[in-house]
Amino acid sequence: MAKPIRILVDADACPVKDEAIRVALRHGLAIIFVANAYLRLEKDPLISLEVVPGNFDAADDRIVELADDRSIVVTTDILLAERCLAKGVGSVLSPKGKAFTQNSIGMAVATRSIMSDLRAGGAQVGGPAPFSRRDRSAFLSALDLAIVQSKRNA
Repeated sequence: MAKPIRILVDADACPVKDEAIRVALRHGLAIIFVANAYLRLEKDPLISLEVVPGNFDAADDRIVELADDRSIVVTTDILLAERCLAKGVGSVLSPKGKAFTQNSIGMAVATRSIMSDLRAGGAQVGGPAPFSRRDRSAFLSALDLAIVQSKRNA
């Protein structure tokens, strides 16, 4: 029997918690939120929260530990996405609905590094665009698609 599909959410500052819950429950999937602090989540046996110590990469480390080839990870953290893909995690999505893949992660990591270097050098670079309704809709579609693909690959 195939391992169950699980959704793992890098929950600190995640703007799509409610949407992820709604999709997970619609598909009858467990969803685990990993955070550095307590979050108020709806009560359901499929929804759980793991609060990790506040050290720098504790949440990322726990997500990588829990994730497997049947997991769908939701994160804005490009380096966490890279770690998950290196481990063979099933799907890695951003809250804006962008799928991180083996083909795209190298460019994302390089861009992140360049922007970090520019900021460290004092350059005024803008941050990401504000989260929009379109982003929320793209996330819902991407998560639904990732679940359907995972079910097909079972």
